[in-house]
Amino acid sequence: MMNITRKKIFIVCDSSRSLLDFRGKLIEKMQQHNQVYVFTPKIEQESVRSKLKELNVITYESNLDGSNVSIISDLRFIFSLYKLIRQIKPDIFFPYTFKPVIYGSFLAKICKVKLIAPMLTGLGYNFTDNSSGNKLIVKITRLLLKLSLKPNPRLNIIFQNKDDSQRLIDLKILNKKHQVYVVNGSGVDLSHYHYSKPSTSPITFLMVSRLINAKGIKEYYDAAKLVKQRFPQAVFKLIGPYDPNIDAIAPELYQKIASGDTIQYIGQVDDVRPDIERSSVMVHPSYYGEGVPRCVLEGMAIGRAVITCDSVGCRETINNDPKQANGFLIPVKDAGALANKMEYFINNSDDIIAFGNKGHEFAKTKFDVNIVNAQLFKIMHLQA
Repeated sequence: MMNITRKKIFIVCDSSRSLLDFRGKLIEKMQQHNQVYVFTPKIEQESVRSKLKELNVITYESNLDGSNVSIISDLRFIFSLYKLIRQIKPDIFFPYTFKPVIYGSFLAKICKVKLIAPMLTGLGYNFTDNSSGNKLIVKITRLLLKLSLKPNPRLNIIFQNKDDSQRLIDLKILNKKHQVYVVNGSGVDLSHYHYSKPSTSPITFLMVSRLINAKGIKEYYDAAKLVKQRFPQAVFKLIGPYDPNIDAIAPELYQKIASGDTIQYIGQVDDVRPDIERSSVMVHPSYYGEGVPRCVLEGMAIGRAVITCDSVGCRETINNDPKQANGFLIPVKDAGALANKMEYFINNSDDIIAFGNKGHEFAKTKFDVNIVNAQLFKIMHLQA
């Protein structure tokens, strides 16, 4: 039997929900021959806590708020993270999402961690040309990222789509000296999300997203209103939490959605599978900032046609081969175009099943979590 050296892997994130939802299979695979440590914001779900315990993952909790700017909170996080890196002495440091990547990569270099593998799961609005955010925060965020990702032979940077890595090259945050890798999103566990034939009576559109502007919530609501006028029997559902993010949707729009007259608002759920199975088409009109939208991959795995935007990350989910079409790309911020494609599926319900089948095949060949995890193991120099 091959002699495998156990390594200490330290994972840092900004959301405890994402640990198992997005990285569960990866953590399981890592833990087989290594010791995994995680530093996560407070774990609210008992199921997450018990699963990590069952896997013998050593867990530390932080008070990090990944969505909002708080200098005192961030300084506390930085200090705690520095102490933990010194204490654990990891062989591999794997932070993902913004604050863990920025602060963690910088600290891991100071602490001389052997391999630092930050993963940027989407760049967000601070990296768009027409960012509506606070100009000072945009400048500071970009500068901090540039400093933390300064070229280093121990640094392997991971992206979930090519557009994000190119964007950082254009902004001169990355250059030819950097070691950059691109994987196909977070992947989707096809043993967990099983294919089921979509129901087309009634035709049900489903969007799964936090209630923030960048995800295209307003466009979904406006398009649903337009389609309802012509096809009152069509059903529109929305799953996701109202997020106290700086990009949160306006309270007026939230009230309209919550009233239930146009969209059935379900709120946050722990398991999206039953709702995807009851849906016909997945809708995700996000503008920017995605790695590769996980909710769309889940829909594809279950065999649902997709309508999404021709935007960073989202465009990866639609097969370029017209013969293998699994859905439609629409322009960003265009409720009319979204309504048009929804009406297409209402008028061509057979395509809901055909597109869904092709999406399921596309998920199997490109986005299977086992394929993505094998890529990540290579990048982190881990033995499978």
